[in-house]
Amino acid sequence: MPESIEQLIRDWDGLAVVTRYHEPTGAWIFIALHDATLGSPCGGTRLKHYAELADGLRDAMRLARGMTYKWATLKFKQGGGKAVLAVPGALDDMARRELLLDYGRLIESLRGAFSTGRDLGTTDDDMRVLSEVTSYVHGVDENKETRDPGPYTARGVVAAMRATLGVAFGSDSFTGSSVLVQGLGGVGAPLARRLAKEGAVLLLSDIDEERVAELAGELGATSVPAGDVYETKCDVYAPCALGETLNAETIPRLRCRAVVGSANSQLGEDDDADRLHERGILYAPDFIANGGGALAFALINSGMTDEGKLGLRLDAIADTVSQVLTRAITENRSPHHVAVDRVAAILKAG
Repeated sequence: MPESIEQLIRDWDGLAVVTRYHEPTGAWIFIALHDATLGSPCGGTRLKHYAELADGLRDAMRLARGMTYKWATLKFKQGGGKAVLAVPGALDDMARRELLLDYGRLIESLRGAFSTGRDLGTTDDDMRVLSEVTSYVHGVDENKETRDPGPYTARGVVAAMRATLGVAFGSDSFTGSSVLVQGLGGVGAPLARRLAKEGAVLLLSDIDEERVAELAGELGATSVPAGDVYETKCDVYAPCALGETLNAETIPRLRCRAVVGSANSQLGEDDDADRLHERGILYAPDFIANGGGALAFALINSGMTDEGKLGLRLDAIADTVSQVLTRAITENRSPHHVAVDRVAAILKAG
């Protein structure tokens, strides 16, 4: 039985949920504030249609928790938050703009209790619209110029993948290692290009077959039908699309040695971490592997604009992944649980 909005709020371990209904479009705005131990909550804005309204709130809550884990792992002074604009269907340009302006004014009214940036379903232009009415937007400068978080996230995933290869195979070289990238959007495409330069044997999949064919042709990669992803043999599976794709139904079908991807909330539930562990599949926790975009924007917002220095900070994600995976193997536990314990210790220390 699907959870109700009331039940979701009652059971949540977060701080608060800010809710607003935008009558002109019929959209609901959910801002989930999960934790402020390390700093004010910060997370992206997702715009999406949901079959049930409660699914939108649930998405905001689970993603906000993921941001708490992400910021704590990065040891950055931010808390976990996330926003979802649950729209009833496609919006024309004017309606979309009006919704964003209303949402931006809501963010501004929170006076810094939440700041945001791009996420699934939102664009650079959307962030520019928000910046017209609120200053609490990352990735938009004073000239309304934007930065794409995708390449930064992709660089962090490559670092996480390199560390995982080192632990799983004894060598962090991509040469000869097969990597299946599922989802060729804002992160998956730049990730695939980076992996190609590293010498990986690339397999690419996306629901958009034309996109797959185009990128596979560019990179000399092999196309994998969307329905065959889980059964396709590879060294590393990289989920870079929607979350919760690692679950009780898909995990038994996987034919990979490791999972390292950019998608948020990759596990359907915490028990899925144990399912991966029981199968001997090494899992780099998503909130570590995909932290590059968030970290880069936070650093840029704090004044670090040198690309070389930013790159070094992103590459250091490999060190964190290596520590977590090594400890997990030593303790014979899932890396996910090791990483969550690590977050709890960081939050406890404040």
